[in-house]
Amino acid sequence: MIAALPMYDRAEVAAANDQLWAAIRNTLGFGPKQLNRDMDLWEIWQNPDLILAQTCGYPFRARLHGQVTLIGTPDYGVQGCPAGYYNSVFISRRDDPRQNLGDFNTATFAYNEPMSQSGWAAPMTHMATLGLKFAAHVSSGGHVKSARMVAENVADITAIDAVTWAMIEKYDRFANQLHVIANTAPTPGLPYIAAMGANKAQLFSAVATAISTLPKAARNMLRIKGLIDIPAAQYLAIPTPDGPKSRKN
Repeated sequence: MIAALPMYDRAEVAAANDQLWAAIRNTLGFGPKQLNRDMDLWEIWQNPDLILAQTCGYPFRARLHGQVTLIGTPDYGVQGCPAGYYNSVFISRRDDPRQNLGDFNTATFAYNEPMSQSGWAAPMTHMATLGLKFAAHVSSGGHVKSARMVAENVADITAIDAVTWAMIEKYDRFANQLHVIANTAPTPGLPYIAAMGANKAQLFSAVATAISTLPKAARNMLRIKGLIDIPAAQYLAIPTPDGPKSRKN
């Protein structure tokens, strides 16, 4: 059996994620004792022994839909978003004289990876609606790495999901060199999934109960408020832009 909560699992909050999984497991009455942090994400998400994992909306609609059970979407209380939704924030250097997205029309954009809703799909869709397009793209391999690229002047701008950005602001010292210049429209947040054929009602109830009974300190550290049942159709309706043509640093 496999369980993983990889999407917001950095060293500073790992213990809180362990507490959340322990609470879910205790409520379910079964599951692995520990979260898996060693396997490739796609191996986790597509594993027939998957009890519970968190994925991203883009992988869900592009490849996982029809192969997994959609359990529910955690609500992180992102400002300006409906419950269970989130958005991306465009980040640039504080000392950059460019102050709006139009000024970055010829800039170099850092993205975490090409099948990311918050790091690629949402910002590209947002730019297209404004009639804008970045001049170059560079792959970082992770949201924190994208932010660091901007701080270190390797890239001009990036887009990071609002929950991750809040954690970067709290834990990464280089964040004081950066600021938010724009937000994308809200989209459904990062959902929990299980293997095909899993008991959705049982898992939804266990996760919701675990979140509500999690110690306040752990809930605050994870920024988690509750669990929302967002239909798969709302994920599948999100537009998917073309992939990047870029070098990888």
